[in-house]
Amino acid sequence: MAELIWNPPNPELIATVFGSCDANLKLIQQRFDVQFVNRGTAIKITGEDDNIHRAVQAVESLMHSAESGEALSEQTVRYVVNMVAADAAADLKQLSTDAITFTITGKPIRPRTVGQKHYVDSIGANTIVLGIGPAGTGKTYLAVAMAVKALRAHEINRIILTRPAVEAGENLGFLPGDLQEKVDPYLRPLYDALFEMLGSENVQRDLERAVIEIAPLAYMRGRTLDDAFIILDEAQNTTSEQIKMFLTRLGANSKMVITGDITQIDLPDPRRSGLIEAMKVLQAVDDIAIHHFSEKDVVRHRLVQDIIAAYAAYDHKIKQSNERKKNRHG
Repeated sequence: MAELIWNPPNPELIATVFGSCDANLKLIQQRFDVQFVNRGTAIKITGEDDNIHRAVQAVESLMHSAESGEALSEQTVRYVVNMVAADAAADLKQLSTDAITFTITGKPIRPRTVGQKHYVDSIGANTIVLGIGPAGTGKTYLAVAMAVKALRAHEINRIILTRPAVEAGENLGFLPGDLQEKVDPYLRPLYDALFEMLGSENVQRDLERAVIEIAPLAYMRGRTLDDAFIILDEAQNTTSEQIKMFLTRLGANSKMVITGDITQIDLPDPRRSGLIEAMKVLQAVDDIAIHHFSEKDVVRHRLVQDIIAAYAAYDHKIKQSNERKKNRHG
């Protein structure tokens, strides 16, 4: 058992990092099997040498996040702790970045994982980006943030957000209202992100002025989209024809982000997903990037990450079982 007397570089942030009722500290102590004892401005840490070193790295990384104004949620703390435990503490330094943009209340919006940072960087560096990954990884939210940033900087003249209304199926005609009112429920996540960043009144004004357009994918046919930041959400539910149609709408001084989760395809034949085909067709095309998120990038409740991992393990087990059956009868 080793012991270290550690002097935090920013002792005034210790209470913030340790969390309410030391909730964050308890998580760090449990993960690295160490004990922290406050000694005035210094802290005594006991445990194995390597674990002490990692615990200090985790606390210092969290201090850095707190300095930049990030709220240290349980998800953030768990992510930092897991990255340090995997000897990836150096990667966390990539997260020391300026805010992408700000919410209407002034809260900074930043990438919260290394995967999210790479995604944001890809959007900045490429004309078209495909963001592929599970629910809760911030695919759509960060794409909208990048679009709002570009609009505020006058780099583009409008934001266009679209998604297929596959979930509506044949029931669409039975819903009340005009076509826009029928599809609005399927576009709600896009509205929610915009309301948070721009405010509902500003969004409504920009919708009326066509500075922001939120429409089903069918509305994109036959158009050329210039000076725009265009986001196609839930692209796993497009057909090959639809996603090709969408991609060829790209006009001058425009940028496209296509997001989707290939594990949640609602098409009658999942094998016909346009997103899966596009990933294969476009992988070697210059100025197009394909970014893959993992369950490590999930920033919702920690159970979402566990659920995704559990389903992935289950699907792998079923696939192996089917392959064994096939080999036995082959």
